[in-house]
Amino acid sequence: MPADAPTIVATSGGVVPGARTRWSVGPLTSYAVDLAGVEGRAPRVCFLATACGDQPAVVRDFYDMAQEAGFHGNHLSLFAMPNVDDIREHLLSQDVIWVWGGSVAGLLAMWDLHGVGKVMREAWEAGVVLTGVSAGSICWHSGGTTDSFGPDLRPVTNGLGLVPWSNGVHYDSEEQRRPLYQRLVADGTLPAGYATDDGVGLHYRGTELVEALGEEAGKAAYFVERGADGTAVETRLETRLLRG
Repeated sequence: MPADAPTIVATSGGVVPGARTRWSVGPLTSYAVDLAGVEGRAPRVCFLATACGDQPAVVRDFYDMAQEAGFHGNHLSLFAMPNVDDIREHLLSQDVIWVWGGSVAGLLAMWDLHGVGKVMREAWEAGVVLTGVSAGSICWHSGGTTDSFGPDLRPVTNGLGLVPWSNGVHYDSEEQRRPLYQRLVADGTLPAGYATDDGVGLHYRGTELVEALGEEAGKAAYFVERGADGTAVETRLETRLLRG
C-alpha cells in the first residue's frame, strides 16, 4: 500500500540502543513506517547499507531490529554484486526503504553505477516511503556536509535532489558540521536547507517540509539560508517530540 504522496523522513536518528539486540527501531523510523499506511500484514521494509560497504554485521543488526519491530525485513546489497536479480522490481515492491549511514559519497557512486538513484525516484513517486540516517538522509537532498573524504569535512553536491534543499546532519554532535554547513550555504556551494540535531528528523511530503520530529526533548531542526548580506541565517524550527 503506497503512501498517498511522495514521502521522505530524513534523519540524524531513527535507532536507539536495544535491550536484547545491539539496536532497536527508534521513534523516527517507526513514524516513517507508519506513514506507509500498511494494514493487515507486516510492512515490507528494505534496508540498504551501501554507505558502509554492506557490512554483514550491519545487515544482521537490521534483521534483529526488523524481527523485534514486526517488520517483513529484506535488504539490497551491492557489494560484491547485487543480491537480487532485478533491483527495480525489488525496490518498487517495498512499503519503506531504509538507508543506513556511512559514506554518502560512496553510496551515491555505487547507486549511480547500478542505477539505484533512478529507481529511488520512481519508488518515491510511487509512494514508497524513503527514510534513513546520516548518509541515508543527505542522499535524498541536493547535498550536504560529509566526512566521506577524510576527517576534515567537505561538501557533497551530487545528492539525488528528490527534495531541492541541502541537508546538514549531526548538527549538534560534530563540531565541524554547523560552521561548515552555514559557510557552504552562505557562499552558494549549497542551496538553503534543513539541518538536524542527533535524534531529529524531517518529514517531507512531496518537496515541502511538513514538520520536524524529535526522539529526545531539547533537540531541534533548523532552516539555514543565505541572508541579504551574504551570511548564513539560521532559524530554529518547532520540533515535535515523538514518544517511543
